[in-house]
Amino acid sequence: MNAVIRTMGISKDQQLLKGFPLEDIKNNNFEWFWVDFNCPTTAEELLLDTFFHFHPLAIEDCLMRLQRPKLDFYDDYHFFVIHRLNEETLIAEEINIFVSDKFIVTFHKNQAPEIDKVQKLLEDQPKNWERGTVFLTYQTIDKIVDSYFPLVYTIEDHLNTLEDELTYQNSLNAMQIVFEFRSDLLHLRRTILPMRDLLYRILSSYRFALKKSERAYFGDIHDHLVKLTEMVESNRELTADMRDSYMAMSSSRMNGIMMTLTIVSTIFIPLTFIAGVYGMNFDIMPELHGQYSYFIVLAIMLLIVIFMLSFFKYKGWFKLFKPK
Repeated sequence: MNAVIRTMGISKDQQLLKGFPLEDIKNNNFEWFWVDFNCPTTAEELLLDTFFHFHPLAIEDCLMRLQRPKLDFYDDYHFFVIHRLNEETLIAEEINIFVSDKFIVTFHKNQAPEIDKVQKLLEDQPKNWERGTVFLTYQTIDKIVDSYFPLVYTIEDHLNTLEDELTYQNSLNAMQIVFEFRSDLLHLRRTILPMRDLLYRILSSYRFALKKSERAYFGDIHDHLVKLTEMVESNRELTADMRDSYMAMSSSRMNGIMMTLTIVSTIFIPLTFIAGVYGMNFDIMPELHGQYSYFIVLAIMLLIVIFMLSFFKYKGWFKLFKPK
């Protein structure tokens, strides 16, 4: 990761300036400016205090481990903590935003492609310059929320495919995959729900004054987060249904196995009894010394087996565990 402080801003004569030193900000020649701390070093982190003089609690939130998405109000600026999701690990990564009418300062310890997209949009569409820092804040949050959708859609497609192909033969492997997706959904849920609450606070707060047009933009993000929440919950319910189906199939299969063993045991009970009786060491027993006694006993055993199998079939026991 390349540590770098990226600067850009709109000058008083409506020119887009990029890559200027931080000291140029003190000349007050900007309508507004944007400073992005991209994977900052320890020395660069100190600039939040020594150069910008942000509140110590806000700086602490930037430097400490992952915070819950939130909005804090200070005298002349607002402080946002928002979360993006790593596309590979689904682990939340924090992006901090300081915003006022005159500046926007973003701070993140990991790469944030969403910020790159917003800066590219600013370069390509000069009409957005006059919309100011609140519009850039909206664009940043919007790009982050939009990046959630492909992650949720991918999991949803896999689960739907898995559900269509779920049978007892492949259910064990399928369940391992389902539990992995359920864990992924939990990561998504832990990020999306707090982000939804954050957007609700933005819309309902009187201190973060939004124009009517700006409110519509942030309201659209909130709608997206509500939709994402519903999708995540729906997919979690689907994984629960698949888990229940697996348990039902396993229980049914186990019942079939137990019934098979019961039938086999039941058949062998009378056979074992006959074999046990004629295995006793007595000299005087019926048919013990007959020429055809052995074959008669075997025939009786065979008739007992046929009779019991016919009786079980008549009762419909075989249908209960007949493989599909």
